[in-house]
Formats: sequence, C-alpha cells, structure tokens
Amino acid sequence: MLVLGIDPGSAITGYGIVKQTGNRLEAVDYGCIRTSPDLSLELRLQKIYKGIKELIDTYSPEHFAIEELFFNKNVRTALTVGHARGVIMLAGADGGLPAHEYTPLQVKQAVVGFGRAEKIQVQHMVKTILNLPDIPRPDDVADALAVAICHTHYYKMAKIIGGNK
Repeated sequence: MLVLGIDPGSAITGYGIVKQTGNRLEAVDYGCIRTSPDLSLELRLQKIYKGIKELIDTYSPEHFAIEELFFNKNVRTALTVGHARGVIMLAGADGGLPAHEYTPLQVKQAVVGFGRAEKIQVQHMVKTILNLPDIPRPDDVADALAVAICHTHYYKMAKIIGGNK
C-alpha cells in the first residue's frame, strides 16, 4: 500500500509518501511545498494544487490522507489553511483518490500511542518507525509522514473489523 500523507498549510504544505509492505513502513519520499507570502492567495493555492498533482502523477499513491483543520484562535489563518486544504483535496479527487481525514489527536494516538503527545514525541516516533537518519524538517514534513503512518494503522484496523475508513 502506498499512502500520500499531507499536513496542509498555505505557506508550507508538508507531504510524505509511505509504503507499507506487510508490517513494514518505509518513507518513499517526503518534503514540502513552500509558497511565498509575496504571492497572491490564488497563486499560492495554485502552486500547492500543482505540487500535490505532481506528487500524485509521479508516485500513483493508492491512498490519500490529510490532517483535519485544527481550529486556530486566528480566524484569518484558519480560513487560509482551509483554502489550502480545499485545493489539496481537489488535487486528490482529480487523481481519483478519496480523502481520508484525521484529527491531530488521532494522528498522535496512532503514531505515539497517546493523543496528547508533544510534537517532539511524534517527530521522534516518525523517525523511528520509518528508520530515518534524522527527524524530517520542517515540522510540517514530519507531521505529513505521521498522517501517512496514521492512515496505515487506521486502514489496517478498518479492514480487520470491516469498516470503510
């Protein structure tokens, strides 16, 4: 199973492509799509959309997982990230991939075993689970890999109990 995990953002969108073979997980590719604050919102969104489409076209993932929007006190930031999530989900849909959405709590639970884990704990577990030499940077990249890992766990469990997710 090949999973594209996404940590959405308007300035930095993290992505991680994780391959599951049996019980083994491996990072195939990971990184981020950066947009300049000097660009207009529509051009930033276009860059994100094209970047995600390129990943889908290059790797042909079977699954697409994205972190749900964590409501921020700054409504303007939340709306901008919401726009980014929209174009990311559109890119997935255009690639024939339904979105599997996970809350930050679900991601932490799946990766660390504790839903209130600290960010650094998640990053260390991502490094360990995927046998990476270093913690992926920036944080958005480690978060995207964590989303992909989360999906492999939830999908496996859903198959066992006969669910859809």
